[in-house]
Amino acid sequence: MTPPPVRFVGAGPGDPDLLTLKALKALQSADVVLHDRLIGAGILALIPDGTEVIETGKTGFGPTMPQAEITALLLAHAAAGRRVVRLKSGDAGIFGRLDEEVAALDTAGIGHEVIPGITAAAAAAARIGQSLTRRGRNGGLRILTAHDVEGFAEQDWRGLAAPGAVAAIYMGRRAARFLQGRLMMHGAAPGTPVTLVENASRPEERIVGATLSDLAKQAADIAGPVVILWGLAPRAAARTLPLATEAFA
Repeated sequence: MTPPPVRFVGAGPGDPDLLTLKALKALQSADVVLHDRLIGAGILALIPDGTEVIETGKTGFGPTMPQAEITALLLAHAAAGRRVVRLKSGDAGIFGRLDEEVAALDTAGIGHEVIPGITAAAAAAARIGQSLTRRGRNGGLRILTAHDVEGFAEQDWRGLAAPGAVAAIYMGRRAARFLQGRLMMHGAAPGTPVTLVENASRPEERIVGATLSDLAKQAADIAGPVVILWGLAPRAAARTLPLATEAFA
């Protein structure tokens, strides 16, 4: 079967070994790859010589290529008959602006396919040896962004503050003090475990165990992309938590 002109490919959290086989095949057959800024060198190295590679970077509070420009590039290359891969970090459907770009292709009548990738939350939880869900602790998982188009994002703070709640919070480094304040205002225990996983799965990965009471302080020392795992401690640390916080282990 001939692939569609555009394929949205989830690159996973950064470790090239976590790229799916389907994603690898898409990269190796592309004429042009439009990639996000967070795509690591190890994955870019898998793109064959001769393929046009264009960075379409977006950085929180930093240099950004406007979404309209990214969409225009996508449409132009596809309309020219080129096989296009839109390479997004993690999974394209998790805070990846996928719907906006798909809608533009639909309007232009250009076919497309979405190839899922391992999202950063799954990689971060695996790296601390924890499950994102567990019987008797949490029957649900929240995947949140700390930012929306209007600034810091409001959430169901009362639900998040409930004992046993677990969430993966993306783009939360600069919002750490905001998150801390909102959760405490809604009754979250100061000793609730939180783990910050910076650059999950990459060589420069760093895991910082914390509690709600020192979340903002710990986040201030992080420079790279981070997933905040609310309600989870690294497995080794979870074994020594006091009884008051065992429900979050």
